[in-house]
Amino acid sequence: MNTAQKESKIRLPFLGNKTPKRDQIVAIDLGSRTTKAVFLQRNGEGFSLVRYAIQDAPIYDKAPSADLLGEHLRAIMQQLEPKTKLVTLVIGMSDSILRNVEVPLMPPSEMRLMLKFNTKTYLQQELPDHVFDCFLLPSRQAGKAETGKAAKSNVWVGGAKNQYVNDLQRATRAAGLIPDQITLSALGPVNAFEKARPESFEREVVALVDIGFKNTTINILANGELVLSRVVAIGGDKITTGLSEALGISYGEAEGIKVGMPTEVEANLQPLLAALGRELRASMDFFEHQHEKTVSEVFVSGGGARSDFMIQTLQSELMVACSNWNPISFLTIALPPQQMGEVEQIAPQLAVALGAAASSF
Repeated sequence: MNTAQKESKIRLPFLGNKTPKRDQIVAIDLGSRTTKAVFLQRNGEGFSLVRYAIQDAPIYDKAPSADLLGEHLRAIMQQLEPKTKLVTLVIGMSDSILRNVEVPLMPPSEMRLMLKFNTKTYLQQELPDHVFDCFLLPSRQAGKAETGKAAKSNVWVGGAKNQYVNDLQRATRAAGLIPDQITLSALGPVNAFEKARPESFEREVVALVDIGFKNTTINILANGELVLSRVVAIGGDKITTGLSEALGISYGEAEGIKVGMPTEVEANLQPLLAALGRELRASMDFFEHQHEKTVSEVFVSGGGARSDFMIQTLQSELMVACSNWNPISFLTIALPPQQMGEVEQIAPQLAVALGAAASSF
């Protein structure tokens, strides 16, 4: 979302988009259960991670009001202490859509308008009162149309309800901030992975799995291009709830056991993780069948990436090597002492926010 434009829209800061250089970047990932934020400072040609913040969301069973969200954003910024008032906001996949579609070749402004009035045709569902943005995939763009056929463009389309976007802008301004852009959580790991693992990004076929609170996203990258992005309605919440019910313990106790002592409840965790693994495997099978390429490795981020047991179980289900990855490896670390000792452990949870910040470089 570029606030200089009269019409509010979702801005998709995909890899390769150019934005003006800036000295400080703040990105805030508005997760369902927790908000994750990062503050980056320019350091020569790169950036330093100056501070991060992780706070409970105002409410997690529904979208907060603009006033409540404004107070929450103000508290986050007080913890980060940046000089800039420009912020990038990241919205979850429960509040947005991301689709890969083929549309007639035309300028992006016309493409957005066409999508707005033809969602059933291009997105296979009615999406009234939504606002859209799109990113053209240059490597797939047809050079010339076949005789008698209009030229087509392959694009990624992102969208959200217009009212929600307006509420985000109003909350941001109420906090004394300037909404620089809005992006989607599914894109964060992709942007961060390009910076942190450039050789794997450019040369390999990999899957990025980000385990969130309500959903898990899987993005498949093939030689530097995002080819498939899907959302699985199984996240940390469903796994913790299932463990709580199976053991007859509280939700909080189940969360602690899930992360801290998973091997002690393997029999209970196994079927919950197996369900997630089957959904992810189905997405990989679809990609491999359509593109005749094989996913060589799966990289896991999000809260679940802190658990070796969860990663090993997913590896058994997916039958592909799985590992976590370090989304802060491309940054110089300039954190205060109290955060320096914790950052390696919580880094997988910052992948989305860091990716949103990386798209602003």
